[in-house]
Amino acid sequence: MELSLLFLSYLTTINVLLFILMGFDKRQAVKRNRRISEKNLWLIAWIGGAAGGYLGMEIFRHKTKHRSFKVGMPVLIAIQVIVLLWYVMV
Repeated sequence: MELSLLFLSYLTTINVLLFILMGFDKRQAVKRNRRISEKNLWLIAWIGGAAGGYLGMEIFRHKTKHRSFKVGMPVLIAIQVIVLLWYVMV
């Protein structure tokens, strides 16, 4: 039980983090300031934050013209949901 709560806390934190970073990066783009690299955004998405990244992408209208994000984030969410379901069932 304690491990499940820790895992849920991790997923919540990493998704909120990427959501915030997507908003921050959009703001930096509009201001033409230093940005967060796509590599770092993808890294956070791959370690569990894809849903937060996708939500941030849609709400902030950020990276929506990048095919890798528009297609890749939903695919990554599907993979993460499958892994999560496997984790819950085991």
